[in-house]
Amino acid sequence: MTRPPYDADVEAVLAAAGLDRDVPAPAAEDLITGLRAGNAEDLSGYDVVRRDITADGYRDARLTASVYSRPGHVGAGPGLFVLHGGGMVGGTRHTGLSLILPLLAAHDVSVVTVDYRLAPEHPDPYPVEDAYASLIWTARNAGDLGIDPGRLILAGISSGGGLAAGTALLARDRGGPALRGQMLICPMLDDRDRTASARQFDRSGTWTGGHNRAGWSALLGARAGTSDVSAYAAPARATDLSGLPPAFVDVGSAEVFRDESVAYASRIWADGGACELHVWPGGTHAWDALVPDGAMARQAFAARSGWLGRILAAAPVPAL
Repeated sequence: MTRPPYDADVEAVLAAAGLDRDVPAPAAEDLITGLRAGNAEDLSGYDVVRRDITADGYRDARLTASVYSRPGHVGAGPGLFVLHGGGMVGGTRHTGLSLILPLLAAHDVSVVTVDYRLAPEHPDPYPVEDAYASLIWTARNAGDLGIDPGRLILAGISSGGGLAAGTALLARDRGGPALRGQMLICPMLDDRDRTASARQFDRSGTWTGGHNRAGWSALLGARAGTSDVSAYAAPARATDLSGLPPAFVDVGSAEVFRDESVAYASRIWADGGACELHVWPGGTHAWDALVPDGAMARQAFAARSGWLGRILAAAPVPAL
């Protein structure tokens, strides 16, 4: 299919890496190896304090987690519970924090991020159930973490954005922690591979249709794409998006996840909910990590920060 154009700066980076066209679909084992062998993100330039802790996971597991806060932070302030990306098969609790830690500085939030267990060794429902168990643990221990439990926001990037959406659904349906909002950055929401954007970017970009199918297959096995998939695993399958905390959704116009993200925001509105949606023109998946100093990356940060500030200033969302 003819695809929309990449942003010029994004396309230059993709072309230099050979990702602007004809990217072969990876074998599942190659995808897993590549994502787990990736270089750790350099977070040394951020003026933050990190504390490593242990949080609850699914079926009484104990998961490694970290709390990031601003130096000198005292008392109970707002909290961001963050789920990392990595296609359901890779990444660590520190992955993608270059998009999150600037929000910490701007709003004096404490960031809790957890190493949920990964597919295929721990397939669905382990990742989303780990995320939900750790969210409950965070809310119960909020005081010790420097967090006001009434100002707790769920956030996730890529596969972590999908897990964040699934965790918000679990919190609604199980009467879990009351959340002030949910921030879904280029979220991985739909295993069915039926959208126009999935076809347009099947063989180009940082995360192609081939990568996407391999990630979902690792998580869901033979159930991927069938009717036997929970909305908690693939939130695009949810039939009711009412009663959720206010959402922020952003995505690139030139990536696999464009259409499922736009559809998710539209269905939140259709079900009477609140959602702020941004579609960044010419952005590939995680484009702002590729071109972090570009004008569009600064605009994206301003949009996320503005939404977060408004959500934190608003009246608390009633407990579900």
